[in-house]
Amino acid sequence: MVNTSVTLSGIKLDNPVIPASGTFGYGYEFAEIYDINCLGTFSFKGTTRAPRFGNPTPRIAEASAGLLNAVGLQNPGVDKVIAKELPKLREVFRKPVMANVSGFSLDDYAYTCEKLDKEPQVGWLEVNISCPNVHNGGMSFGTSPEAAAEVTHAVKAVTTKPVYMKLSPNVTDIAAIAKACEDAGADGISLINTLLAMRIDPRTRRPILANGTGGLSGPAVFPVAVRMVYQVYQAVSIPVIGMGGVSTAEDVIELMLAGATAVEVGAANLTDPFACPKIIADLPKVMEKYGINNLEEIIGGAHHG
Repeated sequence: MVNTSVTLSGIKLDNPVIPASGTFGYGYEFAEIYDINCLGTFSFKGTTRAPRFGNPTPRIAEASAGLLNAVGLQNPGVDKVIAKELPKLREVFRKPVMANVSGFSLDDYAYTCEKLDKEPQVGWLEVNISCPNVHNGGMSFGTSPEAAAEVTHAVKAVTTKPVYMKLSPNVTDIAAIAKACEDAGADGISLINTLLAMRIDPRTRRPILANGTGGLSGPAVFPVAVRMVYQVYQAVSIPVIGMGGVSTAEDVIELMLAGATAVEVGAANLTDPFACPKIIADLPKVMEKYGINNLEEIIGGAHHG
C-alpha cells in the first residue's frame, strides 16, 4: 500500500493536497458538500488587519485555459475571523489549518500574524506578499529581495509558528527573492501566486475587469509554476509549497518532482467543488502507475535524475 503522507515543518499531513487561499473560503462552506478532513490541510481566505470590501465588480473574467480574478482581498478583518470564522471551522475540521495573511505595511503584516499565531488551530502562517489585485501593498512587497526580507523579518519577530512566504511570479528572479526570505528566517516558501493579466471586451473596447488587470490562474500557468518551483528548490533549503494550475493527481506528482513538499489547488476548486477529493482519491493510483511507494521520496526528484 502506498504512503501519501508528507511532513510540513514538523506537522504530518495525510496527503499533500491543500486548497489554496481565496478558493476555499474559511472551510466550513465546503464542509457542507463533503468531509473536508480528507484534505492534507487548507489555506483559508486571505485575511487583513482591517475589514476589506475588495475591488469593484466585475471581478472575474474567463480565459481559454484559465481564469482572471481581481477580488481584492475581500474579508471581514482578523478580529472577526478569530471571533466568528475560526469557531465555525473548528466544528467541521479537526486538523491544523494554514492562515493566509495579507497586508499594506510591515505593521499590518506583523499585527495580523501575531494575532493568528495565538490561535490553537493555526498550524502555519502563509504570508502573501504577492497579490497583484490590490493597490499600495500586496505584490509590491514581493517584487524585490529586500522588501520580501523586511516582511519576513517583521513577521518572524512576533510569531512562533512556521512562516511560509507566498511569492509572486511577476518578477525577474524569483529564486533570489526566495533566498532573501530564507535568510530573513522564513520556514518555507509558497509559490506561485497568479500572473498579472488582462482581458478586453471587443464590444465595449474596455477591460472586462473593473480593476483593469487581474491575476491569471488555472492550467495556463502550470508550466510556469513547475519552472519556478524547480528554481526555488535549487536556491533554498527550506520546504516549498507548489501551486499554480494544479488540477490532477499527475500535476501533484510533477510539482513534487520539481521540489514541492505539498501542493495547493486553486482555480480548480472554482470550476469543480470536488476537485480536491478527486485528486486525493486518484493519487494512490497515479503513484502505483509510476512505481512510487512513498511520496516524500520523490520531493525534488527531478533534480537528481
